[in-house]
Amino acid sequence: MISIPTSSLAPFSQREEMVDRTRSKILIREYNEDKDVKMVRKLERNSEIGTKKVVSIFTNMMGDPLSRIRFFPLHVMLVAELLESRELVGVIRGVIKNVGTLSGSLLKMGYILGLRVSPTYRRKGVALRLIAAVEEWMVRNGAEYAFLATEKDNDASKNLFTIKCNYVNLSSLVIFVQPISSLTKHISRDIKIEKVDIDLAISLYRRTLRTKDLYPLDMDVILKEKLSVGTWVSYYNREGLNLRSKVNNEEDLISNETSNSWVIFSIWNTCEAYKLQVRRSQQVRFLLTTLNHARERLFPCLKMSMSNSLCRSFGFLFLYGIYGQGENLGELMESMWRFTSRVGEGMGNCKVFITELGFGDPLANHVPQTDSISCIDDLWYTKRLSSHVDVNIDEILMRQVGNVFVDPRDF
Repeated sequence: MISIPTSSLAPFSQREEMVDRTRSKILIREYNEDKDVKMVRKLERNSEIGTKKVVSIFTNMMGDPLSRIRFFPLHVMLVAELLESRELVGVIRGVIKNVGTLSGSLLKMGYILGLRVSPTYRRKGVALRLIAAVEEWMVRNGAEYAFLATEKDNDASKNLFTIKCNYVNLSSLVIFVQPISSLTKHISRDIKIEKVDIDLAISLYRRTLRTKDLYPLDMDVILKEKLSVGTWVSYYNREGLNLRSKVNNEEDLISNETSNSWVIFSIWNTCEAYKLQVRRSQQVRFLLTTLNHARERLFPCLKMSMSNSLCRSFGFLFLYGIYGQGENLGELMESMWRFTSRVGEGMGNCKVFITELGFGDPLANHVPQTDSISCIDDLWYTKRLSSHVDVNIDEILMRQVGNVFVDPRDF
């Protein structure tokens, strides 16, 4: 999530002069894991997200600035370094992965997952240089498109990428945030939730993902990642469900005319990679970042007392790969919701679980509307990087797509 402060700007001529002076004093280079860790951690501490007064929420990456991008074979982290003092004043993270589309096209897409700039060096062109540098890296590695996410009401962020960097809106989504402690854990006896072995889960997803406008081609890698807790299917006992039969009959698996109702879902445990933390701050600082774009609004959802939550790190679960079929999906989605809450409760320091669905996803209308749930409007943006892209593919991505798969590694 890109979060950019909306403070007033200096006059245009002054800003241009400041940008020119800053450009000659800064080097954009690749992150050095041996010598940059402490400086990056300091930069991120100084770039905390905060409220208007004394509380701020930031990501505790548990000492590893690369923790959010190590899941991808092709990843990079670039830093902006002052030539004189060697101080780091900005970072950006990028990855590349292969995705498929509903039309059957295969694309190589670059994702901007993290952009942070020191408060002192904002509005001086540092962010633009970092964005340009990571886009150049993506092009060198064969990416055809770049992609990022930001909140719908963040006008400054949208202006940065649409006006200055030529990105266009790709999709609108909703992030659902559910506090674990506020949800009843009872699941109806009429419903069975069955864990699926990983090979069967891969087979199911390889077929059901074809109904999505955009989806990753390495679902097997995602499911085998250590942060993936598992895959389950929820269905009605009276109807039964033979999943292996459905895998062997592809037409039945992806047909909406099946008489049985069922929902498949997977859970990702972010607690093992990084956590969120709430802190008091003498001066509110703002964060320029694409990482964990729900966290600015997590704190009000936690229903935690201020004194008990400050300075404590806490994790969350991410629900992904949700796919449903049949006419009676409401109760099945509710059972999935309560089951995930149970899983999170058993993980000790997990406070919330989160999922994200596109506006065109049929299951978005079946998300349980509990009293404690919070919804955040999210926007995805894209930009064509290659001049050799098929025109038909370009038309697919330049229009709004609604039913997309949200990769847990991107969140």
